[in-house]
Amino acid sequence: MSSPVKVAAVHAAPVFLDRAATTAKAISLVREAARAGAQLVAFPETYIPAFPVWSGLWAPIENHDLFALMADQSVSPKGPEIASLRREAKTLGICISIGISESSPASVGALWNSNIIISHDGAILNHHRKLVPTFYEKLTWAAGDGAGLKVVETQVGRVGQLICGENTNPLARYSLMAQAEQIHISSWPALWPTRRPGNGDNFNNVAANRIRSSAHSFEAKAFGMNTAGYMDAAMRQFLIDRDSKVADIIDRVPRAASFFVDPTGETTGDFLQDDEGIAYAEFDLARCVEPKQFHDVTGYYNRFDVFSLTVNRRRLHPVSFIDDEIAPPQGSEALPDDEPGLRH
Repeated sequence: MSSPVKVAAVHAAPVFLDRAATTAKAISLVREAARAGAQLVAFPETYIPAFPVWSGLWAPIENHDLFALMADQSVSPKGPEIASLRREAKTLGICISIGISESSPASVGALWNSNIIISHDGAILNHHRKLVPTFYEKLTWAAGDGAGLKVVETQVGRVGQLICGENTNPLARYSLMAQAEQIHISSWPALWPTRRPGNGDNFNNVAANRIRSSAHSFEAKAFGMNTAGYMDAAMRQFLIDRDSKVADIIDRVPRAASFFVDPTGETTGDFLQDDEGIAYAEFDLARCVEPKQFHDVTGYYNRFDVFSLTVNRRRLHPVSFIDDEIAPPQGSEALPDDEPGLRH
């Protein structure tokens, strides 16, 4: 028999559009989860520095300054924010899944909606960029690639992760199922405005996320962690101070929830929606095995002679440089590596 593992889904607001303060808050939450015995802690979609909810509230011509601020506060996987989280993971011996708005080394304005999984020894296990920004997210983020479609070995089992609407993509989900996924992390924003008041019911993201999470866990026979953002008073006031007319939209949109599902698709563990905090659950990974007798969609319950799937996991780059390395003339001395560009 396997021992249950304790996992934590963070249901918390960032310090809105402040990467340094949000990183500090994330570290505080990781420490709290570790004290509670969690071995894996997962954060919401683009927790650092925020989710660009403004793109669902105003026309893009009204948001240029917010895009510039988002670009300024986005982070690099090689930057100090992720380095701090890596050190904390190693110190505490805890695995971290963190959503970020990622900056690009090739452009001051290109951003990705990304997620990074950090092991208990501080190593980066996976760096995933959201394949397709959803709906108005395209006003902020570029399309990602398949390099992060990986299930990684952690101290708590085999973990995969998809961001928000990617959990509606059956091919992306299947690519993780086919890597013997045991724990699936889904990350979501705090709210998803889609309609104006008086124009019909809004999109119920709690119901939609429950359907998607349960469907994946039932098909994969894996546990599911759903970690959603939270709108605190400061974030709400920031948006209303900019335009008081959006108060009706913000206040009537269903708030996202953080919760867990088991390999049968049933909910398990804590459920958080209206209060900020950390949700916890215990997973017995042995429970992933028996349901495979019923449907093993990456095993006997498929027809690989009929269906096939190829996934391109190459990291995409905007340019490839081929530098001309010419040997220096005989008798001359090569310049050291730390003086690039001085050789002619």
